[in-house]
Amino acid sequence: METALYGPGGFFLRPEGPAGHFRTSVHASPLFAGAVARMLAEVAAELGTDDVAVVDMGAGRGELLSGVLSAVPAGLRVRAYAVERAAPPEGLDPRVAWVAEPPAGVRGLLFANEWLDNVPVDVAERDGSGTDRYVEVAPDGTERLGAPVAGADAAWLARWWPLREPGERAEIGRSRDEAWARAAGTLAAGLAVAVDYAHTAGARPPFGTLTGFRAGREVPPVPDGTCDITAHVALDACAAASGGAEAGGTGPGDAEAGGMGPVGGMGAGAVGGTGVPRGAAVGGTGPVGGTSADAPFPGRSGLLPYGTRLVTQREALRRLGVSGGRPPIETARTDPAGYVRALARAGQAAELTARGGLGDFTWLLQRVPGEGYCPA
Repeated sequence: METALYGPGGFFLRPEGPAGHFRTSVHASPLFAGAVARMLAEVAAELGTDDVAVVDMGAGRGELLSGVLSAVPAGLRVRAYAVERAAPPEGLDPRVAWVAEPPAGVRGLLFANEWLDNVPVDVAERDGSGTDRYVEVAPDGTERLGAPVAGADAAWLARWWPLREPGERAEIGRSRDEAWARAAGTLAAGLAVAVDYAHTAGARPPFGTLTGFRAGREVPPVPDGTCDITAHVALDACAAASGGAEAGGTGPGDAEAGGMGPVGGMGAGAVGGTGVPRGAAVGGTGPVGGTSADAPFPGRSGLLPYGTRLVTQREALRRLGVSGGRPPIETARTDPAGYVRALARAGQAAELTARGGLGDFTWLLQRVPGEGYCPA
């Protein structure tokens, strides 16, 4: 998976970039960049500063940061960092620093939109004897069962995604936990946000979610560099990994989770412009394991750290002022052009917050307290 995505000729290093195969919400509507800009301004206010950083993990071609910089309020000085393994695109906003790793010690917002789902994972399958084994895959996609899962991987499965019946599969998310903990740990103070299609304890898909995407269509996850290879994210495990020993304050879905102010970030991807979240239908589950769209997330295990929250994209965007409400009809008479513009914005917002679609994506929000950080 690592070689297929990031090696020579890998999918994410191809000239057309991810946008040539699927569109994320960054591409779907400028409302997302505006929402992130408002969130960044709120973080700056909580930090008590007009000089703040925004770090975009897996920045693609820099589209999100360009939109955010265009939408931030006057007087807010923003240092923008695009963390990306591909080369910077031509015409990149000169205010964006293109880096291979997130900068350490910054104060502000770290934002990971559909980044964790592409952090490579191993896949495990339970065999007929009840042993969990690694799934090995050839370059042409042919699979076979390999060695038994052992060590830290076995411990991760036992805690976060235990397999029970022969044929059941799981993506071992330990590499993602570690990647998120490292990324969030670079913030000196502020807010770390991850947005992805996800599942939580108690609602894991029994046969895993690994799949591929090419040219707007779901395809077998053949690791030959011609398609995106992706899998849903166990975001509750990521949250606990970066919370360390303090994990155990609030469970997922608890209101406010310590009074978190800004809840925002970019939405996740729509395949080929259809409005269908990339990967949402894999394994027969929705992005949050098939739970009711606005119900508290499952798995109230007490493992999430204080100041951490999992919410649907619908809830987060609505709190940032993005909703699909139609403008008053009388506006069509008093300001016809303005009514048409408002109607277009409402349509975009409705797509981004739709049940069964983009609105069901999951946002992980983690406050990173630091000296002088006094949340409202």
